[in-house]
Parts: sequence; structure tokens; C-alpha cells
Amino acid sequence: MVESNLINSYLGNANSSGLKSWIFSTDHKRIGLLYLYCMMAFFIVAMLLGVLMRLELLQPGEQFISAKTYNQTFTLHGVIMIFLFIVPGIPAAIGNFVLPLQLGAEDVAFPRLNLLSWWIYIFGAILALTSLFGGGGFADTGWTFYAPYSINTDTNVSLAVLAAFVLGFSSILTGINFITTIHRLRAKGMGFFRMPLFVWGLYATGWIQIIATPVVGITLLLIFLERTLGLGFFDPTMGGDPVLYQHLFWIYSHPVVYVMILPAMGVISEILPAFARRTIFGYKAIAMSSMAIAIVGYLVWGHHMFTVGMSDTARWIFSLLTFLVAVPTGIKVFNWVATLYKGSIQLAAPMLLALLFIFEFSIGGLTGLVNGALSTDIHIHDTSFIVGHFHYTIFGGAGIGLMAAMHYWFPKIFGRMYSEKSAKTAIGLIFVGFNTLYFPMLIMGILGMPRRYHDYLPEYQPYHMVSTIGSWILVLGITIMIWNLVRSARKGEPAPDNPWGATTLEWKTPSPPPQLNFDYTPEVQTGPYDFSEILSKDANKKKQ
Repeated sequence: MVESNLINSYLGNANSSGLKSWIFSTDHKRIGLLYLYCMMAFFIVAMLLGVLMRLELLQPGEQFISAKTYNQTFTLHGVIMIFLFIVPGIPAAIGNFVLPLQLGAEDVAFPRLNLLSWWIYIFGAILALTSLFGGGGFADTGWTFYAPYSINTDTNVSLAVLAAFVLGFSSILTGINFITTIHRLRAKGMGFFRMPLFVWGLYATGWIQIIATPVVGITLLLIFLERTLGLGFFDPTMGGDPVLYQHLFWIYSHPVVYVMILPAMGVISEILPAFARRTIFGYKAIAMSSMAIAIVGYLVWGHHMFTVGMSDTARWIFSLLTFLVAVPTGIKVFNWVATLYKGSIQLAAPMLLALLFIFEFSIGGLTGLVNGALSTDIHIHDTSFIVGHFHYTIFGGAGIGLMAAMHYWFPKIFGRMYSEKSAKTAIGLIFVGFNTLYFPMLIMGILGMPRRYHDYLPEYQPYHMVSTIGSWILVLGITIMIWNLVRSARKGEPAPDNPWGATTLEWKTPSPPPQLNFDYTPEVQTGPYDFSEILSKDANKKKQ
């Protein structure tokens, strides 16, 4: 349990209002909401930047922004989406709120460290925003900051990489907190194989955050030092090696894909049994596949670098490992589909989003195998195929997963219900808009359309036009979704404690949860997805 000297601070700030009571709160629920509000604000800005890029690409030639401004726009879009939205994403916002509740704990293991991680996140965001107004404007390198261009450009790369460096500390602290919480604060009777699968997703994610994030932190610091002190780490004119930068960057950035995806997979593993009224199929296989993805994910970074001139032996080894990491992902998808078999399926908004996740992420995964094959990768490398694949994986995976989590735990977080009709309308528009936006990119890439280009040949215009129209539909769907959730948080119908009939511990507390989460000491005697009691109640209702 949390230290007794912290209890008064919970009781003092849990019900108080005002900005100070929020930004100095050590309550995991408030910290989760602080992350959520900030991330959604950044997401809206990055989304609008994405629409701006699509408008520029509506027709060939320069429309209203120059090539340099276009490069700065997609760099800012990428930095915000990756470092300020997707990477903290589900763990920092939903994980902070839900993890202690699912474990039967009063809070995370280190509440003050949890608050510090949010402060660091805000400080990193301020640094990133400050770099917009420095000499030369925001970086124009892309979110990967590839050397040697990131060393030689006159844009404000130094502050941008320093911001990403600072944000890494927030990620590391969150990982340490979650792993310690899972090991030390589980309820009585909750062994590792009685934990909800969302907890397993956060557990695997925590290890990646701790082990992989320092690598990119050091790499970005080297970029900063090379720009400021003239040290020759990556610049070949000074004896450096630009390929070394790619190795260091992708050693982190491929595992971080699973920081984005594994929590979303945990969310889907919570939603499917709740809305199919079935025990999750293959619980241990799903749990172990999360750990397998985390472990193998460290070993496949080289598939981003098949065209840099590495040896043939290294290329086929990385290609083989890329195909192997698809196996535990396939295990998850198989078990999810098997869970639905003969289930009493309820197509509420969270369930529709879970099904949308499986569909979009499967396309992202299958196109990833095209990237992992040596011959096809040579053809599609640095084309818009990569952009389409990346968004199907990250937005179709982590983004849709966050939407599903927000709709699933919304009644628990805010104690109110949202409009199901508005939610389903938004989901329909998101499905149509998402595929209309990104699927043409896959086709364009196969036909040879380069990525990150400000202009293009006329033969690609029909695909760009369809893609841009898709962006309008997608933004409309997201706008309706956000409006529905914001309005419902204030004016929605009061939510029952367990509106979905789920069986994990967080649904055994009032909505929203009390100050220290539980009015009793939780004790676990069965697995997290035992629906026998709920199904028997449903059967009795039907008989009556």
C-alpha cells in the first residue's frame, strides 16, 4: 500500500478545485487526466498540421506553402504525434488512471515520481514549442532527425532534439513506476496470471521504456553536442558515421513502436471479453506474447536500414527476425477472433472500435511484412507506401486503441455516459475517412511516389485527391467523437458503476472512483475474466 504520510495529501486534493490543486496533485487519477487533456490538445494541433499538408498535396505544384515550410510542417506534425501524443498515449493517460484500480491498489508505487514525470513531460513540450520561434524556425529534418542533415541544417534542430531528450525522462520514470507497482501493489490473491491483460501490456511496455529510451536519449544528446561543440560523431566530413546514427536511433525507435502498440493490444484484450460475454481465449498465450513482442522487438531495428549498404548476412538475419516478431502478434489476433466465436456479442462503441483496431492494425502488420522482405523493401523504401504502412500501424493501432480505451473507461473516469448514437456516427466516419486517406498511399508507393515530397508528377494526382478528401472525412469523424466525449463529461447521463458488465477490479468501485479507489480491501479469488456470475444473472433475467 502507499505510504501513510501520503494519504492526507490525497484527501486534501482529491476533491479540491483550481489549477494548483491539479498540477500539484499526487493522485494517479488526476495525473492521468492531466496527461489526457494535454495530449488531446497536442493531437488536435498535429491533426490540423496534417490537414494542411494534405491541402498542399491536393494538386501538383506549390499551392500556398514553400518546400521548406512543408518540411517543417511534417516534422512538427511527426514530433508532436510521436513524442507528445502516441508514445505517452495510453500508458501515461489511461494506464495512470486504470492500472492501480485493476491491481486493487490505492495508487502507483511512487506518487510523487508520477507527478514529476508529468512536469517533465510539460517541460519537454515547452522546449519543443520554444524551438518554433528560434533562429531558422522549427526543424525540417523529419521526426527521425537523420544525420548528417540534422547537423548541417540552419533550422532550430538543437532545441527540438533537446525537447525529445527531456521527454524521454518522463517515459523512463513512468516505466519504473508501473513495473514497481505491478510487482509490489497487487491485491491479495492476484498472481501474475490473474492480472488483467491490460496490465500485462503495461508491464511489457514498462520494460521497453526503461531499457530502450536511454539509447535514443544519448543519440539525441550527441546530435545536440555535435551542433553546439562541433564534435564529429555522425558528420562524415569530420570523420563521423551517419549510418551509426541510424543504428542508434532505430535500436530505440523500433522497440518504441511496441510502447505505442502493446498497451493498445491490452485495451482490446479487455474490451473483447466484456462485450462478447466470454472468458478471453488463450489468456496465457496473449500474456506471454506481449513479453515475446517486447523481447524480439529489440532485435529487428535493422529492417529500417536495408538500403544503407549493410552486409547481406545482416540483411537476411534482420529480415528473418522481422517475420518472427509477427508470430506473437498473430497469436494475439487469433485469440481475439477466437474469443468472439459463439460469444454473446454486443456492438457498443468500445466493441466497434476494438473491431476497427483489429482490421486496421492487421493491414498495418501485413504491409509491414512487405517492408521486411528484402526484395520488396528495396522497391518501396522511402515511398509513400511507408507512410501508409506507418499510419495503419500507429494510428490504426495505438490511435484507435486510445479511442477504444477512452470510450470503454469513460463511464468509470467521469461517472457519466456518452451518446452511443454520436459515438457510432463518429466511428463510421473514422472508418471511411481513415481508409480513404491512407490506402491510396499504399498504391502510390508501389507506383513509385516518394515520401516527404512537396511536389509530385501529375500521374499521382488522382491518388492524392482521394487521400485529401479522406482526410476531411477523418477529421469530421474525430471532431464529432471529441465533441461527444467533452459534452458528455459535463452533461451526460449518470453512469452506473459497471455499465458494460465487465469483471475486472476497476468496475467494482463507484464511478468515478473514490479518493483512495476502494472502500474495502480487494481480494482476488478467480481470474480477471470470469463471467459465470454475470451470465447466470442474465439467464435469470431472461427467464423472468
